[in-house]
Amino acid sequence: MTNLFTRIKNTVLADLNEVLDQKEKKNPIVLLNQYLRDCEKETEKVRKLLERQYMLKEEFSREYRQAEELAAKRKRQAEIASQAGENELFLFATEEQVQFEGRVARLKEALHSANEQLAELERKYEEMKHKLKDMHIRRMEVMGRENVTRAQVKINQVLDQQNAANHSGSRFQEIESYLDRLENQVNNSYYRSTIDARIVQLEKDMKKSETHSIS
Repeated sequence: MTNLFTRIKNTVLADLNEVLDQKEKKNPIVLLNQYLRDCEKETEKVRKLLERQYMLKEEFSREYRQAEELAAKRKRQAEIASQAGENELFLFATEEQVQFEGRVARLKEALHSANEQLAELERKYEEMKHKLKDMHIRRMEVMGRENVTRAQVKINQVLDQQNAANHSGSRFQEIESYLDRLENQVNNSYYRSTIDARIVQLEKDMKKSETHSIS
């Protein structure tokens, strides 16, 4: 049991804050999930040991009651044999009584020890479950901080892009001015070509009119 409690102390009941402080520079969520899985495995092992200890306690209790009954039975038989003058039977019953009474004493001590160990295991197991629950809550807190940090990074990226766009406003104005000039040039060219076509048509019409007048 000492080795078990030492293992519990070194693995499950370790201070979570200390673990996170030592490894915070790495990925705290991954480390915390791994640590929780390890603790859950240890907690499950202790739960099985508790079940086994309950079974052992029941076995000790049965053996203890049986030894008490047999010791009392042999004691009565020894008294009857003594009263009947059956010396050989009396000696056998007495020896058996002594054997069973010794077994009763040994089982009583073992049962007492089993009860103490069971109580200690139960206390440690409850402590482990509370610690595990606290670690699950701590994981949610860490995940919340991570989500806020990620969101803040995204927000800062968007804001930085907007600031960069504001600083580049003059550049955008230059581009817009260039497009305006280009559009004006296209419109002017179209207008000039349209005027030329209209003048040519007017000249043709005038020549036709003159020809008709002469004739």
